[in-house]
Amino acid sequence: MKISDLRNDFLKSLSKIYDTQEVLSFFYILSEKRLGLKRVDIALQINKELDEEEVLYFTEAENRLKNQEPIQYITGETCFYGLSFLVNNHVLIPRPETEELVDWIIKDMKNEKHGLKVLDIGTGSGCIAISLAKNLPQSKVYAIDISGKAIEVARQNAKTNETEVEFINSDILNEEILEGDFDIIVSNPPYVRELEKKEIKPNVLDNEPSQALFVSDNNPLLFYKKITTLALEKLKPDGYLYFEINQYLGDKTKKMIEVSKFKSVTLKKDIYNNDRMIRARLN
Repeated sequence: MKISDLRNDFLKSLSKIYDTQEVLSFFYILSEKRLGLKRVDIALQINKELDEEEVLYFTEAENRLKNQEPIQYITGETCFYGLSFLVNNHVLIPRPETEELVDWIIKDMKNEKHGLKVLDIGTGSGCIAISLAKNLPQSKVYAIDISGKAIEVARQNAKTNETEVEFINSDILNEEILEGDFDIIVSNPPYVRELEKKEIKPNVLDNEPSQALFVSDNNPLLFYKKITTLALEKLKPDGYLYFEINQYLGDKTKKMIEVSKFKSVTLKKDIYNNDRMIRARLN
């Protein structure tokens, strides 16, 4: 089968579920992954004949896309803050908003001369911890997650990206005190309320780990309260707490942190103008 025929079949099969540009995007991502051909190469080699195994790869990917499985799980990888990360259904697919949080931290800390001690709570794929370790190379980075399977993925990502991160398999809600003192504690915890499930696309709802996404409607700040309490005890003087937050609960989350001992609590919007990040300084 020629690439042109395969592309046409791909479009015809998936156009009832996705729009044309999205289907083409999937096709080019898969082409680069399996064939090593970028979009411009496809245009130049549109009549290239594919072997049986190559066609089978696309057929299997097409079937998974019909079930609205995320393309990142199909290829097994995604890009985050310029780094490559392995992903599977044990970890959330890193979002652009989380890149903004990482960028905020790195810019805040760029002039720090001494090595920082950093803790990432709810690390998932390790995208926050590893990106910070890579871009703040003098730092010692620790990362916690409740899922042993997620920790396995994160450890592989740290190795792939040549970073040193100490991973800890633990349920933060059951921790009474953190080991050690930190300059930075950062978390992108579960924050989507059950009532917001209707806003979540099926490819996320049916595939990504619900434990990493959802909280109950009657206690949506559960993780933020717990982490803030732990941070009060274990941040160094002038230490920083960073959160990614639910866009609908920005003011509520900010006020919750302000009534603790934290000073200078800053609520920041993402590129889509949604309340998405908080930074709080201890003293």
